[in-house]
Amino acid sequence: MPRVIGIDPGTVSLDVCGLSGGRVDLDLTLPTEEALADPERFVATLTAGGPLDLIAGPSGYGLPLVPAAQATEDDLRLAFLARSGEAGGIGGLRRFARLLATSGLPVVFTPGVIHLDTVPAHRKLNRIDLGTADKLAVAALAIEQHHERTGRPLDEISLIVLELGGAFTAALAVHRGQVVDGLGGTSGPIGWKAAGALDGEVVYLAGGPIDKGFLFQGGVETVALSGPGGRLNALEAYLEGAAKAVHLLRSSAPAADEVLVSGRAAADADLIDRLAGMLTGVATVRPLAGFAVSAKQGAQGAALIADGLAGGRCAPLVRHLRIREASGSVLDHLHVISPEAARRRLAD
Repeated sequence: MPRVIGIDPGTVSLDVCGLSGGRVDLDLTLPTEEALADPERFVATLTAGGPLDLIAGPSGYGLPLVPAAQATEDDLRLAFLARSGEAGGIGGLRRFARLLATSGLPVVFTPGVIHLDTVPAHRKLNRIDLGTADKLAVAALAIEQHHERTGRPLDEISLIVLELGGAFTAALAVHRGQVVDGLGGTSGPIGWKAAGALDGEVVYLAGGPIDKGFLFQGGVETVALSGPGGRLNALEAYLEGAAKAVHLLRSSAPAADEVLVSGRAAADADLIDRLAGMLTGVATVRPLAGFAVSAKQGAQGAALIADGLAGGRCAPLVRHLRIREASGSVLDHLHVISPEAARRRLAD
């Protein structure tokens, strides 16, 4: 049985989940800044337990299953959608991915939702962020755990994955065990740190060059400090936005009868109860528990994907999700600007 690792680089923490023969043998969470500041030490942590068959590495917006050692600079620009030296977002992540690519470890970059052929082309129009690679990993975990808990075959599982992360809110629609639609953090509801989908007029009024840091502001934390009633207003927007995302995505997954909530806010029992009340009669709401103690759900799901790609017990799940058939780039479906113009912007 394979020994594999899944890595999830979040805004707040960088999480690692290792499986050996399907059992957890590495369960780690580190502050993202700390891990990225000393990547050599982090790599040593990965190899401390012995040889590895596969690592599902930090993949940003995703690549169509590219071995890290074969990834070009253009691949990394497309995965992380940041120009060289970009200070906003998760600083240093592209450099960290490049180090993993040259480490000699069996690292592979995995797809995001937009790379999947299970998502109809019309849902990809003028979209990049239908769900980053780590959100697809969370969906893999949700499907596998639902399968284990209910005994339903993969092709009879329909659900909504709702990620309430440290910065963004995202949601994915799963229909018959496959991801068919999504609202990524930068195109979804208001998040804890981020504003989510922006009114185009707001972007126009912001003026000037927009950097990645612009996408990480305007969320609950910002609104809560805006004055009297700010926190209440922010939380109402946060919960209602999440509930609206569920309603919207059920149009793509009409049989979805469960909402599995991942991310930092999933541990807030009061918030989950309030969300469940808002979705009464629509779907059952429950936290996505996972199987690790420390590593968050994205790392666990990435480990399952790595296990399946390496021929482990999750191979049927990976086949059903059509991970190997992922293709294209995150820029392929742009019409507001051309993919060529977007590439030039990244190369500036």
